[in-house]
Formats: sequence, structure tokens, C-alpha cells
Amino acid sequence: MTELLDCFERIYVISLPERADRRGEMAAQLAKVGLSWDTPGVQLFPAIRPPERGEFSSVGARGCFLSHLAVLTDAHRRGAASVLILEDDVDFSAHLSTDWSAVREALQSTPWSVFYGGFVVAMPPTETTSSTWCIPPTTAVRTSHFMGFKRAALGGLVAYLEAMLERKAGDGAGGPMHVDGAYSWFRCAHPALRTLASVHQLGIQRASRTDIHDLRWFDRWRGARVVAERLRRLRRWGQHVLERSSGQSV
Repeated sequence: MTELLDCFERIYVISLPERADRRGEMAAQLAKVGLSWDTPGVQLFPAIRPPERGEFSSVGARGCFLSHLAVLTDAHRRGAASVLILEDDVDFSAHLSTDWSAVREALQSTPWSVFYGGFVVAMPPTETTSSTWCIPPTTAVRTSHFMGFKRAALGGLVAYLEAMLERKAGDGAGGPMHVDGAYSWFRCAHPALRTLASVHQLGIQRASRTDIHDLRWFDRWRGARVVAERLRRLRRWGQHVLERSSGQSV
């Protein structure tokens, strides 16, 4: 059993109320690490789907931003010392079992404010240990499906994201954007807050129908959607086979 709650006081799982399919898949992922919706400290958080996209690129992008902001606000209000935010399309990788002890030791012994357990970066950071990377504040990180925060970052992050909402898209000070980009802007603006990431991906994004971007034709038509879901399951199976056989992150 992976003791995620050893490092994070609360675990939030963001999920749209209408995505029962993802919640079922997420329940299976939690069970893999000895957790469930009934575990104290684990909270299913209803994602927000606004009626309009506003200054964002899509309704889904705005909803994701607002959902993360709502979680961060809730955690800050509760006085949480540390939180882990999971999106409902995360699949825990084999590295969560094999690497967690070392990652946990690094998180407990090394100062940090932001943590990525799943990520995409253009260039790997140079400051590493056997289990974690220290990501420079100017290095942008894509994806937000597996992220941890300590209290030192929560208050400033809530205020920063709220200020972004008051601006126009493309504002030089940072306006509405995808939430992973907003996190990178925040990190760049607060270089004293240290960012760590696991060397290997602890969680990958599960192939599933998007809630962020406009639906493609095969997700809009019922017959094609069934075929698409089967192909996604095959893709997920292939990802995990590749991960187990290569020992690399995917």
C-alpha cells in the first residue's frame, strides 16, 4: 500500500458530477494504493462547469481553472498543511509503488512548496536526486493531474489565480489561461517557493473523453464514441505494458 497520506494532509480528487465513468475508474486507482472515497482525508470535489468560456479558450479550460482555484481556496480555508490534488483522469503508474518510499523521504526531508507527480517539461532539470528533481522557477511545466502544495504556497496561489481572473486573456501580468500555465506563471513570480517533481512519473493521464477541449467528431456521435472508448482502453493497456517492460516513465 502506498501511503500518500504520509506526505499530504488532504487528497482532493476533482471530478465533474456527470462523469460517473471517471469516478468509477478513479475509485479503482485509489484502491490500488489502499485508499477509497471513505478514507479520512480523501475528498471527492465536484468540478465546476461554467455556462460560458469568458476570457478562456474554452468552457472546459475555464472550468478546470475554477475547479483548481476552488480546491486551493478550500484547503487554505481549512488551514491544511499540505494537499494533493488529483484530476479524475489520472492513472497511478508502477513507479508509485517502486519509487514512493524514496520520494516520500525526499518530501519529508527537503524544503518544498509545489510538487509534481505527473508532468511534461521541455528540458529535464539538472538538480536531481535518485527520486526527485528540483525544477527551476522559470521552467514551465505542463499538466496538472497530480500536484501537491504546502501551506506556504496556498494563500499566495489563491490570490494570484483570483487576480488572473480579473484580467483579459493575454494580459502581460497574466490573464485567464489553462491552469497548468497559471501554476507555471505563479512559480516564476515566486522563485523562493521551491518546486520538486518525482524523477519518474507517479501518475499518467488516462486516455478518456476530454472535458477541457471541444469534443471531436467521434466523441459527439454515440456509435463512434463506443468505438473510441474501446480504443482508449487498448491505448491505456499499451501504456502500462510499455511502462512495465521498459521501466521508464510514460
